[in-house]
Amino acid sequence: MAFILGSGSPRRRELLAQIGVVPDDIRPPDIDEDPHAAELPRPYCQRITREKVAAVQAAPGDVVLCADTTVALGRRILGKPADRAEAEAFLRLLSGRRHRVITAVAVRRDAQLWQRDVVSTVRMKVLSEAEITGYLDTDDWPGKAGGYAIQGPAGALIPWISGSFTGIVGLPLAETAGLLQAAGIPIYGERA
Repeated sequence: MAFILGSGSPRRRELLAQIGVVPDDIRPPDIDEDPHAAELPRPYCQRITREKVAAVQAAPGDVVLCADTTVALGRRILGKPADRAEAEAFLRLLSGRRHRVITAVAVRRDAQLWQRDVVSTVRMKVLSEAEITGYLDTDDWPGKAGGYAIQGPAGALIPWISGSFTGIVGLPLAETAGLLQAAGIPIYGERA
């Protein structure tokens, strides 16, 4: 039995390492992540995760883990910004407001699927022009849902969260550990 991480995110690899889980292989799926018309953030995140885990090729008995993190401002999905201008627009939208960060995790072993999602609330401080420009200049925003990553320089812009810090980073560890154990992957130890 091999454990396959269906994600190219170094943050997800680092989080898994915190619970003693190292993937045997990394196979990021290539799927269309565009939201459907009028799709709400939480169902969107759940659907994308299911599609990701289904897209990863695995041998019988292998365990595949995929996740998706979505930033939601009300009913609006703030995905990964296409460019600096979109990242700036996201920061301006989030400035001084609370928003939700949804991370869905799916684990598949053969035909069995385990899935959980975690919703956390984040408040971003009111951002000055200098803070917006300074953060964008760090180049930490590309590839990050909502245009920021709480574990990087943007941490200085987030005075308050309610929920799972690791979920906001991209993989809620308590829930992920439970899913992996259900699929036969031990945490904090060697696999036979």
